[in-house]
Amino acid sequence: MLLEGSAILLIGFFVLLFLGVPLGVALGLAGSAVILLEQLGIMAVPTNVYTGIAKYPLLALPMFVLAGMVFERAGVAKRLVEFAIAAVGNRRGALGIVAIIVCMVLGGISGSGPADAAAVAMVMIPSMTAQGYPKAFSASLIAAAGSTAILIPPSIAFIIYSVLVPGVSVPALFAAGMIPGILAGLSLLAPLYWFARRDGFGAPVEGARPEFWKSFREAIWGLVAPIIILGGLRTGAFTPTEAAVVAVFYGLFVGIFVYRTLSWRGIYDVLVESAEISAVVMIIVALASVFAHAGSTLGAFDAFAAALIGLTGNEWVMLNLIMVMLLIAGMLLDAVSIFLVFLPILLPIARQFGWDLTWFGVVMTMNLAIGQFTPPMAVNLMVTCRIAKISMESTVPWVIWMVLAMSAAMSAVIVMPDLALFLPRWLGYS
Repeated sequence: MLLEGSAILLIGFFVLLFLGVPLGVALGLAGSAVILLEQLGIMAVPTNVYTGIAKYPLLALPMFVLAGMVFERAGVAKRLVEFAIAAVGNRRGALGIVAIIVCMVLGGISGSGPADAAAVAMVMIPSMTAQGYPKAFSASLIAAAGSTAILIPPSIAFIIYSVLVPGVSVPALFAAGMIPGILAGLSLLAPLYWFARRDGFGAPVEGARPEFWKSFREAIWGLVAPIIILGGLRTGAFTPTEAAVVAVFYGLFVGIFVYRTLSWRGIYDVLVESAEISAVVMIIVALASVFAHAGSTLGAFDAFAAALIGLTGNEWVMLNLIMVMLLIAGMLLDAVSIFLVFLPILLPIARQFGWDLTWFGVVMTMNLAIGQFTPPMAVNLMVTCRIAKISMESTVPWVIWMVLAMSAAMSAVIVMPDLALFLPRWLGYS
């Protein structure tokens, strides 16, 4: 029963994916087929569809999606760029530094890599091209910097992880992701400086520099947003779900009354688009619950985990195997999908070796952040290449160095777990 059911579950799922069936449908069909064939009780399908999404932390997901889109449409990115240019000054590689900084700040609002990359690319790529940056380099840099959005809180990926891993809280994950997220962003300065000096682009240009205090006054509304969200969480003023609602209303206030860039029609469009994105994620989560129920009932995930543990008893070898597997998966699937598919297999391994599950979530997410800008799928890179009007193939000579730079930051967090765990412990979350 175990071998036959596990084969149907796993092989069936990957065959459906290969045939081009949407991820959520493939998860639901594979799980339902096993439940039916192994007579596990077909009523488990609707029950698990409901219980999969009937979880309080998931209420924050559509709200953070909406908040990110509201801030994007409100013109926050443009004003943050102007302030960053005024702060960084006229130096070689200045616009590249600005792109990295703005991606990290917006990551503290949206929690979504593709949304972050799109907002910054729309503003930055024309300016960077005018200053001599190759379009392929600019698209690669912004795609890589945008991936920090799933590390720097609030993070949609961390919300999903907390739902799937009992005992790990959203505030603890948000705190744990802060330092690794900043390290990931700063690591991109190395390839930026290297290429700017080697190839001679991004040289200082004489010209008008935005007035510092004026640009600061314009950007302060965007700069304050992450402080409100994280400060409210820390002081206990609101929960992560309530923080998402606060972020939405704050963004609407800024867009309607401060910048006056959001019309009623614009608000309607944002609501529709964010609802569509949230619905897709929720459907995947719901159908993945059917897949997870079938696999856990059969014992397929535990058996797979035991087989992996049987390969080696060395935790560092095992961790490296997992990281390579996740990096390859990250090239093909988005972070939420990978959590849903792989966590049931990886959690028994993490518990076997006694790894801290908050740290493990951060390391997993760093790996998946790298996957967001690693071809062939690379959702962030897909977005920036479309905006730059270039092929993804043209970015490979540049993006590979950014993958290596962020991998070095991830290695530091793996070797020194306190880089992730210091803040949660200091703030009393773990």
